Amino acid sequence: MQAIYLHGPQSASLGQTNEPTLGPGQVRLRVAMIGLCGSDLNSFRGKNPLVTYPRIPGHEISATILELGPDVPGQFKTGAPVTVSPYTNCGNCPSCRRGRLNACQFNQTLGVQRDGALTEQIVVPWQRLVSSGILTLRELCLVEPLTVGFHSVSRGRVASGEWVAVLGCGTVGLGAIACASSRGAQVIAVDLDDTKLALAEQAGASHIIHSKNEPLLERLRELTGGGGPDVIIEAIGLPDTFRLAVEAVAFTGRVVYIGYAKEHVSYDTRLFVQKELDILGSRNATVDDFAAVVKVLEARQFPLDATVSHVVPMRETPEALANWDRDPASVRKILIDVQA
Repeated sequence: MQAIYLHGPQSASLGQTNEPTLGPGQVRLRVAMIGLCGSDLNSFRGKNPLVTYPRIPGHEISATILELGPDVPGQFKTGAPVTVSPYTNCGNCPSCRRGRLNACQFNQTLGVQRDGALTEQIVVPWQRLVSSGILTLRELCLVEPLTVGFHSVSRGRVASGEWVAVLGCGTVGLGAIACASSRGAQVIAVDLDDTKLALAEQAGASHIIHSKNEPLLERLRELTGGGGPDVIIEAIGLPDTFRLAVEAVAFTGRVVYIGYAKEHVSYDTRLFVQKELDILGSRNATVDDFAAVVKVLEARQFPLDATVSHVVPMRETPEALANWDRDPASVRKILIDVQA
């Protein structure tokens, strides 16, 4: 089978891999489309601290069921379109014992700690499948990145009437905006890109701030009556925005970090204590997050088509990654058509 390999920083190519073996409780999938996200770009750049090489990327998946192994429940049928939760959990670590399987200490995400789905076929446990009778394969490919944003809103305990600022309006940030808006929050979207800010409004943002053209701290305080947002969700991964979140959030507010900062972050920890902040990490997503995203997408409450900027065949993936690396601002979401 054909597959895309990352061999190391700035090195990707089309290669070959073996057809996977189907076992009990597993499902063979014909991969339809793969979405590329910021973590894939960082893996290509050599800046993803979790990836090892060589690696087949791909964790944002849409596929059709080709074959069912023994002991797969009857609800799954060949030919059905699905997406996949790309995580694993050990069941025994502290996170798993607390029921927070998404943060398993020994998680291995497809395309990061183990080979991913940017190939023609994969085999996965049936428990990882998420289906919809309404969404297309293209739409199913966008479910997983949105779940990461949805999970950050759950971590932040966002409630109706609260002010929520989302820093970064990539696909993950848009997921956070859509989820917070669906909970009745007043959402402020922050980005440097006008196109992404327009998408943020379509996803449910009540206000937008172009942080290059407007004084961000002043605007956040102005919009929130002087106190600052109740919750700030950082979906960029820069030291400056990590610090900004702590500075801008309201007293007794919550800060949720999704992105990895690519270098060490120095803080004035006085604000942690003085404001009595909740500083929260958000990792991956849960089964409930997948269900919530599917519900919102099925209700056509998210600008799915406008989110995608590029669709390319699998053979052109190395070129697409290199172009994205050279000009990040030109890309909203890249989908790889594996069958093209």
